[in-house]
Amino acid sequence: MQVTETLNEGLKRGYQITVGADALDAKVNEKLAEAQPEVEMKGFRKGKVPMALLKKQFGQRLLGEAMQETIDGAMAKHFEDSGDRPALQPEVKMTNEDWKEGDDVVVAMTYEALPEIPDVDMKGVKLEKLVVKAAEADVTEALENLAGTAQTFADRKKGTKAKDGDQIVIDFLGKVDGEAFEGGAAEDYPLVLGSGSFIPGFEDQLVGAKVGDEVEVKVSFPAEYGAEHLAGKDAVFECTVKEVKAPKAAEINDELAKQFGAEDLEGLKAQVAERLEAEYSGASRAVMKRALLDALDGKVSFELPPSLLEAEAKQIAHQLWHEDNPEVEGHDHPEIETTAEHTKLAERRVRLGLLLAEIGRKNEVEVSDAEMTQAMMNQARQYPGQERQFFEFVQQNPQMQQQLRAPLFEDKVVDYLFELAEVGEKEVSKEDLQKAVEALEDE
Repeated sequence: MQVTETLNEGLKRGYQITVGADALDAKVNEKLAEAQPEVEMKGFRKGKVPMALLKKQFGQRLLGEAMQETIDGAMAKHFEDSGDRPALQPEVKMTNEDWKEGDDVVVAMTYEALPEIPDVDMKGVKLEKLVVKAAEADVTEALENLAGTAQTFADRKKGTKAKDGDQIVIDFLGKVDGEAFEGGAAEDYPLVLGSGSFIPGFEDQLVGAKVGDEVEVKVSFPAEYGAEHLAGKDAVFECTVKEVKAPKAAEINDELAKQFGAEDLEGLKAQVAERLEAEYSGASRAVMKRALLDALDGKVSFELPPSLLEAEAKQIAHQLWHEDNPEVEGHDHPEIETTAEHTKLAERRVRLGLLLAEIGRKNEVEVSDAEMTQAMMNQARQYPGQERQFFEFVQQNPQMQQQLRAPLFEDKVVDYLFELAEVGEKEVSKEDLQKAVEALEDE
């Protein structure tokens, strides 16, 4: 086997790999010898099939495997010997298209090498951690929101008409073509008007009803309704209003606290304050991370792989175009041209991405199996009822695994760098922190 350099310009590399016919034949014979003891063929005892017959029967298929394994081995040895790390998957193709059995195999391999990335001296890097304490007013506001979600309903004065947001208690009987249908009747059913829990138009016709009213609600089932025998049908529901109740926020007391798993109101306040401060801490970390990346960006400079730069610029242009055209949900749109602004932003992202990856590699930063599992669980919650299918999809999809692992890895590298930097704390108001976060979005 022979490897000859054909290109070495900047980060671009090209090599010609020649695999001799004798080497391929030896590889095929090696594979046949490994398989021979287990081969059974009519007229021969197990393991006694002659090599010549085996080669005639299986040689052509094994030749392809041998060719692939030999080329893969040559590529692996090249990267091990040269120390090159390709920025993207190398492009490999045979150059002797008229190849026939017995000929040498000649392959052209091209790739862009990752650049040599200099070490970063974190001495002198000063960062400021914005600290926000949960104010009493913020805790009170959060408690009021919790009380709103735990609302109850109290009887309205007799004769009061039901309003949107009220709860009414009804008996109803539904009919299609004058005949009652299964599942279309209930007694003492509590329905919050405006909740959208019934089919469109049902709740609207009960706004204004009073206790004792009998209302005929006329609706049409949607064409895509789950029950096929009702889909698209007109229906009449005979409703009797038995109660009309107004929403009433729960009181902020020990009983409310127990509904949310706390022992008493003071315990719930502590939980709320802790949650608020965790949110503030997350926002503060984002501000400090931006400051860290700005500092790193000013400390390093190295050549960037053109393919990574082009791909990142295109992705940025595509993302920004969709932000400016939110009505276009799919990708059926004209090709989006990249601009100098997109390229400049791409340069920063690629440079910092390669730098963080190299820092993580050199310092053996790794994402544990437990951290990956937790990330998968968090993502799976977005697909209620399909969590298992999501887990299986991720396990079978290396690209999806990388999408989940990449941000975890970056965050761990950032935390590592925070430890090396000089970090001071500054207590600020919630409003000041919000302004700092908004400034990130404007950049």
